Amino acid sequence: MKRFYSDVHVDALEGGWQLRLDTRALKTAGGAPQIVPSRDLADALADEWRAQGDEIDPTRFPLRDMADYAIDRVAPDRPATIGKLLSYAETDTLCYRADEGDALRTRQDEAWEPLLLDAERRYGVRFERIGGIIHRRQPDATMARLREELSQFGPFVLTGLLNLAGLACSLTVAMAALGEDADDGADADALWAIANLEEDWQAVQWGWDSEALENRNRRFAAFALALTFARLSRRG
Repeated sequence: MKRFYSDVHVDALEGGWQLRLDTRALKTAGGAPQIVPSRDLADALADEWRAQGDEIDPTRFPLRDMADYAIDRVAPDRPATIGKLLSYAETDTLCYRADEGDALRTRQDEAWEPLLLDAERRYGVRFERIGGIIHRRQPDATMARLREELSQFGPFVLTGLLNLAGLACSLTVAMAALGEDADDGADADALWAIANLEEDWQAVQWGWDSEALENRNRRFAAFALALTFARLSRRG
């Protein structure tokens, strides 16, 4: 598609910010007004439109796509998204360890235990640690408290968390990314190293192949982008 606009504007509205391409106010893929919760996120969306050349490349709008998902899919049914996020707590990667005495178990304990302990302290919960792969339910009180915590977030932050948790296979990692305010979460590289520990461990033992490394880099880029989206959204 040929570029059809000259200027990109950010307008303050009641309830958020909306982009205009020349005089045209943007809508989502589902036809709803694309109103976002923070000026920082609106500016980042505007930068995606400004970066387009003479031909519009639809693959270069990752933040816009997440914003559309938040408005069209998450906002109409926030409890459904919270339920999806809680499923990542039930099967949280950080809770499933190798057997005692295994060298991988030692590395998991070193890397994962501090993050779990911090989450337990922050939210007043207890996580079950499991040796092996047999599923064990997390305590009902833990799940109820996490539901309460997630319920405070709007659809944009929930969208970011859903992407983070899906890539990390861990709600603990996703929530650590946010920290206690919009900017104090853990570093994306450090969090991805924690989430990807088992794959990285195997690569150290047997060596990386180019396809695996390319896949890791692609998934990390998606993780870092979701983290950016969640943090920009939370500033609203």
